[in-house]
Amino acid sequence: MSAVANPATVAECLRVGAGFSQGDRNWIAEQFATLDSRLAGFHADATELEVSVKDREARGQKVTLECWIAGRQKIVTTSAEEDLHAALNDVRDDLRRRLNDAKTRQEPRHNKHLRDVSQPQGQVEEAEDLPAADPIRADAETA
Repeated sequence: MSAVANPATVAECLRVGAGFSQGDRNWIAEQFATLDSRLAGFHADATELEVSVKDREARGQKVTLECWIAGRQKIVTTSAEEDLHAALNDVRDDLRRRLNDAKTRQEPRHNKHLRDVSQPQGQVEEAEDLPAADPIRADAETA
């Protein structure tokens, strides 16, 4: 895996949206700091996080965390926990899980068993018995 010159961090990429003030930003960034290791594989200038809350401190509040990473689909996580602290932890943990899932889907598996698939003996012997390809016909097919 290649190292990223300017790795993304929560402190650098986090914006606070509706329901939060700039004064809330620092303690939210502290709670989300565990995401830094997961975000470090992405460029800071191509990564954005936005957290917002609807009906803060009221019954039925909804916390939303959105993540935009260039070249990937937007990830949106939500929580309806009544406690704001618990809701923030919920969306943080869900984002971490979804980033891990997205990484697993995009990267090749490092499983020796899956890479070392040899051809059965019968197929190799059959390939040796085939006549050589006609070079004139091969040129016509590639043209």
